[in-house]
Amino acid sequence: MNRAGGVLLSITSLPSKYGIGCFSQSAYDFVDWLKEAGQTYWQILPLGPTSYGDSPYQSFSTFAGNPYFISLEALVEEGVLTEEECEAADFGENPESVDYKKIYEARYLLLRKAYERSKISEDQDYQRFVWDNEWWLGDYALFMAVKDRFDGAPWTEWAEDIRLRWQNAMDYYRRELYFDIEFQKYLQYKFYMQWMQLKAYANEKGIRLIGDIPIYVAMDSADTWARPELFQLDENNVPLAVAGCPPDGFSATGQLWGNPLYRWDYHKNTGYEWWLSRLEYCFRLYDVVRIDHFRGFDEYYSIPYGAESAVGGHWEKGPGMALFARIEEALGRREVIAEDLGYVTDSVRQLVRDSGFPGMKVLEFAFDSRDSGCANDYLPHNYVENCVAYTGTHDNETICGWFDSITKEEQQLAREYLCDMRTPKKELNWSFISLIMRSGAKVCIIPMQDYLGYGNECRMNKPSTVGINWKWRLTDGELTDELKKKLYELARRYGRLAWR
Repeated sequence: MNRAGGVLLSITSLPSKYGIGCFSQSAYDFVDWLKEAGQTYWQILPLGPTSYGDSPYQSFSTFAGNPYFISLEALVEEGVLTEEECEAADFGENPESVDYKKIYEARYLLLRKAYERSKISEDQDYQRFVWDNEWWLGDYALFMAVKDRFDGAPWTEWAEDIRLRWQNAMDYYRRELYFDIEFQKYLQYKFYMQWMQLKAYANEKGIRLIGDIPIYVAMDSADTWARPELFQLDENNVPLAVAGCPPDGFSATGQLWGNPLYRWDYHKNTGYEWWLSRLEYCFRLYDVVRIDHFRGFDEYYSIPYGAESAVGGHWEKGPGMALFARIEEALGRREVIAEDLGYVTDSVRQLVRDSGFPGMKVLEFAFDSRDSGCANDYLPHNYVENCVAYTGTHDNETICGWFDSITKEEQQLAREYLCDMRTPKKELNWSFISLIMRSGAKVCIIPMQDYLGYGNECRMNKPSTVGINWKWRLTDGELTDELKKKLYELARRYGRLAWR
């Protein structure tokens, strides 16, 4: 595996005429831009359908795709929508930010029109897709149709008969909501076909796609509703405990995520069949899979259900290497990135080493004045070859915003490490990017905001906040030829130029 570089950019952040980035021509143009910039990887965020808060890490399904990403332009070309209909819809007025409320209200109306005009039930490719994916698609489509019938309420608030999946209720809703269910299947078909076409194009151009999956599923998801036996739920499907992380120097009360925890003994007894299905499907969609919160496979933090904070939680043992040995046995050796950030113990480090997966190094963690010794794992001279290096991730400040926010002492530490006391702050992004590009890390991924030198107004996510995240978008003209040449020269200079 050669040294390589890539760019982190959410699909939502692509330029688009209709309010949110999607699988339209701009995605293909971005692939071309990456190729000409000498890059090897395009890392994206999770592609699942999002719920309240719009976080791609809290999805209605592990397997489904977000209908927002379906290209309306492609549906116009098919003749099931008109350009006038798309132009008349209100997707928001700010081309630099996603207005999720307006996207939700306008896009589904258009997609429903497209479905009703499609005669999709006569399409043999659609029928084949439904047949091949019925093992997850049937439950997901029913889940979404019933959710709409109950005005979007979480499944835990549905009527008891369908909440607990009594057979008579399942049969009733399948009959009653037949066309709503087929609409959901149509959306998944269009998502899958458009995504796989884009992936094939990217691979043909030498661009490899890094997907991203959260370790946990959302409580309000088709997965939890349809397969309660996989999770730590009681006989009424109420959680016994939920996920989060403990108090630390950044949060006195920790983080209460609320995701259901896995019943790992059940997974072990089934040969981890659900995880095999999950990852096998992921490797259809992506070339490399980044698994978020990898440390949860070693130990996971369990918080009693109903607690108001994470203070009363405790650690429990996860499946460890048994899970990954089973995955390799069933699926072969696959490319995985282990997100091993945060509170990392010796046993977590050992699990990452035993798995053979590259871990992550984030430069923004290197100059904390509370841990400023030369042994800090995030200082580039300490990077092992088998890692993926980042200036920051979707959860971090942009590199320019971060430098503005740290203390004067930390700024001094960073400049001394760079041997650079003169470069203006607004140009330091290039110094930091160059720093990790010349490290020993085999792969180096830079968020697009950092290449552009943007501040925290373009930050993707601020953890523990809702309503202000996942909105940043590129506009036409920002991906210039000049910027492309800079990326190419950096990749060439530090031995990361893509081999075509």
